[in-house]
Amino acid sequence: MVTKRVPLRKCTGCGEMKPKKELVRVVRSPEGEISLDLVGRAAGRGAYICRNIACLQAARKAKRLERSFSCAVPAEVYDRMEQELAQDGQ
Repeated sequence: MVTKRVPLRKCTGCGEMKPKKELVRVVRSPEGEISLDLVGRAAGRGAYICRNIACLQAARKAKRLERSFSCAVPAEVYDRMEQELAQDGQ
């Protein structure tokens, strides 16, 4: 029997390697718009984050998403992502 390899991704907030399905993808589209990709299939550059708000806040404080995407991330985008994560958790 062959075991399937589980893809791992690193959370930009806490820095832990976790299975891809446990994380949420943050994507910068080719147009430059940054948003949460809950399905994980949107086109563009992606970074992964845990499904809790604490990791998002840690990534925001250390500007890790800005470093991943090589562009500034507006505060409104972070606020919108926090709201989406809060809704996703319920």
